[in-house]
Amino acid sequence: MLKSQEIRNKAPEMDPLRIGMGWKLEDLSKPQILVESTYGDSHPGSVHLNRLVEIACQNIDANGGKPAKYFVTDICDGQAQGHDGMNYSLASREYIANMIEVHANATPFDGGIFIASCDKAMPAHLKAVARLDIPSIVICGGVMKAGPNMLTLEEIGKYSAMYERRELSEEEFNYYKCNACPSCGACSFMGTASTMQIMAEALGIALPGTALMPATSDDLLNAASEAGRRIVDLIYKGLKPSSIMTLKSFENAIMVHAAIAGSTNALLHLPAIAHELGIDISPDLFDKIHRNIPYITNIRPSGFYPAEYFWYAGGVPAVMEEIKDFLNLDVLTVTGLPLGENLENLKRSGFYERCDEYLKNTGISRTDIIKKSFNPIRSQGAIAVLRGNIAPEGAVVKHSAIDEKMLTAVLVARAFDCEEEALKAVLDGNIKPGNVVVIRYEGPKGSGMPEMFYTTEAIASDEKLVSTTALITDGRFSGATRGPAIGHVSPEASEGGPIALIEDGDLIKIDIPNRKLDLIGINGKALTKDEVEKALAERKERWKKPKSRYTKGALAIYTKLAVSPMKGAYME
Repeated sequence: MLKSQEIRNKAPEMDPLRIGMGWKLEDLSKPQILVESTYGDSHPGSVHLNRLVEIACQNIDANGGKPAKYFVTDICDGQAQGHDGMNYSLASREYIANMIEVHANATPFDGGIFIASCDKAMPAHLKAVARLDIPSIVICGGVMKAGPNMLTLEEIGKYSAMYERRELSEEEFNYYKCNACPSCGACSFMGTASTMQIMAEALGIALPGTALMPATSDDLLNAASEAGRRIVDLIYKGLKPSSIMTLKSFENAIMVHAAIAGSTNALLHLPAIAHELGIDISPDLFDKIHRNIPYITNIRPSGFYPAEYFWYAGGVPAVMEEIKDFLNLDVLTVTGLPLGENLENLKRSGFYERCDEYLKNTGISRTDIIKKSFNPIRSQGAIAVLRGNIAPEGAVVKHSAIDEKMLTAVLVARAFDCEEEALKAVLDGNIKPGNVVVIRYEGPKGSGMPEMFYTTEAIASDEKLVSTTALITDGRFSGATRGPAIGHVSPEASEGGPIALIEDGDLIKIDIPNRKLDLIGINGKALTKDEVEKALAERKERWKKPKSRYTKGALAIYTKLAVSPMKGAYME
């Protein structure tokens, strides 16, 4: 018996309450399906989702199910930039997932369709899908078009820094701001939103070929229709996310992440999603896989093309075809078929021909966007996990966007206890070539783990600093971040991690090829390992744990309960 029908027998109020919503008597015995989305007027990635909701619901109705629409509107990382609103961003992932859990279990439902596009909405829905473990399909909300001359939103940070330095006129800056987001959909670069849509498909919980479809296209509407048709069958088959999102599926997702040079935030989200299923995804697994998988996707910020071109080139299936020899092709997917069969079916269905239609008359070929594995952009994936006396539990860097001269460097520390101070120092010209900007107390327990976007862009857009200066933080980065930016340093400063002990003038060695991050000297003078350990021990004795920044509300709860960034920064 379906779960919804068991509850009807236990709760006689259920039927009249549903009839009061406009349900017909015959609807009550149908499979009851939660259609959850982050639709709302919050940002371009969510404003259009209700259309997908309606189409999915129509097709559920037509195929013998009864849908119920629920909404948990997400926030926008872009609109949260530059102020304390960003502190709520990562925490919102947890609260969205919790609210979906409440929605699903308080009724309950037999299955669900989950619709999202962006940075925290997509991983929140994936966490909820894993936690609920009812038959589920994720619909990816697609990607926005690029503006004139391939203008995309991640460039605004660069132009903002240039405007602050009086390198752009106000008129020029306003032009960029007015044209960077010309349509609905996720931002058109390989940031966290695009990355996590791709991860949903790579995990097998979204339909094949549906990640990063153009948000204004009929293809996306057709994907919503197909999800609505399939979910009823999925319920009767009893195929649950725990049978789809296995360790092998997470390995596949990390392989795809390596090939696309995905956002560093995936190292927060994939372990958090896996945790809901009792699967441990270690940072070492990311590092191991990224060493073996070629980086082949020429999409911003590491590459040239806006993210809308990713699907034009064949999207996730095209990437998977290039790394096919590494993938676990036997894993089950939301189609009910193994991954290998899905890939073969797409070839026969005309999928690539539909994608090619978008590239006509552009002068751009598929291989301009998604390279062949034998001719990659780089032989290894984009992510490295570093360890050393600054980050005993690990730190994360996206080295695909780093000048090769900075892969190994010894730099002089400039330490700041918040991003605002660091950004001011960069913009005022107080950070010099050869410095490393250290920003601490911005981890999950410190401030909620905001992005250091403006500081990284200020460095990356300064020709004197971009190839000579690095940033190290226990905070995180935008998926649009460029340049030598090392984040997720663990343990974080608020927990007494070594990053809290760094002082101005310390020498810090970054060695990405060997995965090392170490303090090697004090006051500009190199010291022995024993001398460094002694100095750090003395500093630790003087260190005092700061009082929590938040004493009430959502951030008080999150900063109290969040685990280490290297575990996923989820609330335990």
